[in-house]
Amino acid sequence: MDIKTFGLKEGELFVILNPFGDITPSSISPHEGLYRDDTRFLSRLELKVSGEVPRMLSSTVKSDNILFTADLSNPVIKDGKSSLQKDKIHIFRSVFLYDNTLYGKLRLINYDQKEVEFPLELFFDADFYDIFELRGARRIKRGRRLPAEVTQRGITFSYQGSDGIKRLTKIAFLTGPDHLGENRALYNIKIGPQEKVEILFTVRAAYEGDAEPIEIESAYTRLLYKKQEEEAETVKIKTSNEHFNELLHRSRADICTMLTDTPYGRYYYAGIPWYCTTFGRDGIITALQCLWIAPQNALGVLGFLAANQAKELDPENDAEPGKIPHEMRSGEMARTKEVPFRRYYGTVDATPLFIVLAGEYLKRTGDIDFISKLWENLKAAMQWMVTYGDIDGDGFIEYHRHSSKGLINQGWKDSFDAVFHADGSLAKGPVAVVEVQGYAYLAYHHMMHMAKLLGDKQTLNEALKRTRHLKKNFHRAFWSKRIGMYGIALDGEKRLCEVRTSNAGQVLLSGIVSDRYARAVARRLMERDFFSGWGIRTVAKGEALYNPMSYHNGTVWPHDNSLIGWGLQRYGLKEEVITILTGLFDASLFMELRRLPELFCGFDRRADEGPTLYPVACQPQAWASGAVFLLLQAALGLDFEHHTRSIIFKSPRLPDYIDWIEIEGLGFKEGRADLLLERYKDDVVVKVVKKEGDINVVIYK
Repeated sequence: MDIKTFGLKEGELFVILNPFGDITPSSISPHEGLYRDDTRFLSRLELKVSGEVPRMLSSTVKSDNILFTADLSNPVIKDGKSSLQKDKIHIFRSVFLYDNTLYGKLRLINYDQKEVEFPLELFFDADFYDIFELRGARRIKRGRRLPAEVTQRGITFSYQGSDGIKRLTKIAFLTGPDHLGENRALYNIKIGPQEKVEILFTVRAAYEGDAEPIEIESAYTRLLYKKQEEEAETVKIKTSNEHFNELLHRSRADICTMLTDTPYGRYYYAGIPWYCTTFGRDGIITALQCLWIAPQNALGVLGFLAANQAKELDPENDAEPGKIPHEMRSGEMARTKEVPFRRYYGTVDATPLFIVLAGEYLKRTGDIDFISKLWENLKAAMQWMVTYGDIDGDGFIEYHRHSSKGLINQGWKDSFDAVFHADGSLAKGPVAVVEVQGYAYLAYHHMMHMAKLLGDKQTLNEALKRTRHLKKNFHRAFWSKRIGMYGIALDGEKRLCEVRTSNAGQVLLSGIVSDRYARAVARRLMERDFFSGWGIRTVAKGEALYNPMSYHNGTVWPHDNSLIGWGLQRYGLKEEVITILTGLFDASLFMELRRLPELFCGFDRRADEGPTLYPVACQPQAWASGAVFLLLQAALGLDFEHHTRSIIFKSPRLPDYIDWIEIEGLGFKEGRADLLLERYKDDVVVKVVKKEGDINVVIYK
């Protein structure tokens, strides 16, 4: 984000506030606001004391992500009636969200020795902008703002959208103002020494027919209970390093924050503010990252995506039978088809990753009943891979845009210039990006295993044939002797894009690469042109389009690094895993709230400085928050074998700044264990502190 801002999310509602707790969008911070369903329902919320902005003391979001708080004080007050030196009135401000409602509270305490009077004003407005307008999309025609309705204790802003939907912003003052206008509430404060004054208000982002908000204490109690319930279902982790614990705690809170109820279970929304909705790729990868600590959340992701799997050809939405959606939106511009993202399928990797998540979920839980219910969707996904996904029949998965408004590049690096040749020219034609071939290989492997358990010999044989074909042809097609690693993609003419990118690192998670070449890729990724000191860059220094400030061509993405780390551990490359984990942990020490952002710039690490932030990165971003959990799993060599009810550790390692780690509640539905992993000389010892049920803990050195 461009300047320091704070975000809260609950359900479909999220808010971006400045450090004062205000909403005052500007050219350097245009995204501030209260949003529901891709629409900004509140575009101004501003506090003034005697006509001035209060003085800042401090502000933060609490560690559980529920409550924003700001400690403010009065400016110098000279208005004829009374005068007051600065910092005599403490103004405590808090905001939380519940059930599509913002709950605001102001508490004033007078620390002066005399009574004082001054005006306190709250300003409001609602522009009902679509999120895509704020991202720069131009509109030919907007809906119609209706006249504001002002009552004794409330203001209602209304907007009749061009999609036929009426949107309402309902502001209610539980503490009645002395004067209320269309955009302003005025309180004439009169406060004696040590006296306290409280002002309470709500802002509801509503549609016609929505119920009124519940009162503030009940809302906060329910919110706390909901958060505690979510966290109680998650494996608990604690280490000897308090700074690392802060990263774990914030990441876990962010994961819970991004979980959003759908008719099919809870889904990891992608990120705030730009991607607060369902993304296929993001939801799947976050579920994979968190599978060992929260396997139950994969159910909602798989269920939602299965329900929205494409069933017919729809070129304008890049939809084909069996394909998993990329992005779904419910804002005005999506509903009127000004943008194609109402239900958009322009992603090449979500479909194989859908199968991968199902297979990994089965391995983690043994829940064959759920897989059986999902089987037709999984077979449809594999059928998409071998037909529409393999455009030219060569066994590789390619993408090619059909939609006039859709994405040109449809891998995870979906910027227009993300796939290019060594000379900087962009790849054209159906493009086969390298990591997707790895995803496909792993997907076919999982289909073989699931088909065997379900007795589906036809699917098993087809998946086996595809696995062998990919294994046979992958290396020859994608390996580049010139760059010493796999190129990023094959273009439409089957020319290899010989560019050094992090995509090659993600291939390792699939197991398609031999040990020899996996180690060669790992060596390249750890060299200084790739590893910035904070993490692995998306594109290595020296490549034609390398730019450490580019979204996809030189920055560092935590989720990308975590997937690479997951792949490295398959080959026993724990030193490299620890290096990546340490880089991101060190970066978090410089981040606001100890939160890893969506991405940061790829400049070389400099002594006594943190990483350079990317100006409009989402915070929180689900798969950035999930990165630390997948990297920790990789470092510990943690795996699961449900049919033997075994928790498995393969050559566990701890970084040198962690002496021990406690893991509480790890296991299966048949039983759980509390574990202590402790450094002993150059080894890590695994101790079973507590065990319930019929499970095993197995350690391979």
